[in-house]
Amino acid sequence: MSGKHVAVLMGGWVNERPVSLSSGADCANALERAGYQVSRVDVDRNIAAVLKELAPDVVFNALHGPFGEDGCIQGILEFLDIPYTHSGVMASALAMNKIKAKAVMAAAGVKVTEHLIVKRHEVGTEHPMKPPYVIKPINEGSSFGVLIVGEDLAYPPQELMGSDWPYPDVLMCERYIPGRELTCAVMGDRALGVIDIELPGPGFYDFDAKYADGGSKHTLPAKISQIVYQEVQTLALKAHQSLGCRGVSRADFRFNEREDGTGELICLEVNTQPGMTPTSLVPDLAAYEGISFEELVSWMVEDASCCR
Repeated sequence: MSGKHVAVLMGGWVNERPVSLSSGADCANALERAGYQVSRVDVDRNIAAVLKELAPDVVFNALHGPFGEDGCIQGILEFLDIPYTHSGVMASALAMNKIKAKAVMAAAGVKVTEHLIVKRHEVGTEHPMKPPYVIKPINEGSSFGVLIVGEDLAYPPQELMGSDWPYPDVLMCERYIPGRELTCAVMGDRALGVIDIELPGPGFYDFDAKYADGGSKHTLPAKISQIVYQEVQTLALKAHQSLGCRGVSRADFRFNEREDGTGELICLEVNTQPGMTPTSLVPDLAAYEGISFEELVSWMVEDASCCR
């Protein structure tokens, strides 16, 4: 390859640090195999000074969650004038805010579920909507802080009332969509395949299901009708473009399937920094298209720019 010097940013200090370290290590190793000069950077608050000293040609952003995925690190890279991977400042900030992202996607014709903005102490005392529903932080990833409230619960989850609640007090409450968990990645201006995420037991696609070995099964291609398969691809690309995403993103859906194969298809969110670990979905989707992991990360480096 070009021999470019690539700084792979990973780690950080938020909840998703372990996932980011795993993503970053795998991406760094693949980039070295592809012929790039790689510097591995465990990000802390002096990242601007570190990057000035390293003077890389490109930054590969393998950070996840707040600071790395919400426009903050992207803004620093813009000031430093270092080309970087994934989405830019505006798209990153917009996609990370679940409420604002839903408004933009809905305006573009991507169906999202209805929601309320609630305060945790208020929702902790009385159901804000008829169960079943989902409570989640507005600006978190990897399902941190997500609570599923079933029909059989007389009261909302009481952990919302605890003094040790680690997330912001303002939360989003949205209707629970039963059915299948589908996901589709976008690479540039192209939607890749659709994965059906199957869990080994009851529950939802939480942190362990995402990242633990055996936490979930990825069926690719998803065993759904061709019409629904293509609709997922169409909506994933539409969501990516409406939010202004660049590089690689991943859109997650719920599909409440009827007996005839049709059903309600809802977009849950768009991930501008999808995981790149051995159990992650984007590498699976790329491989299905004949794109090796080395080719995928190399494409992302060559696609990097400022003013994204």
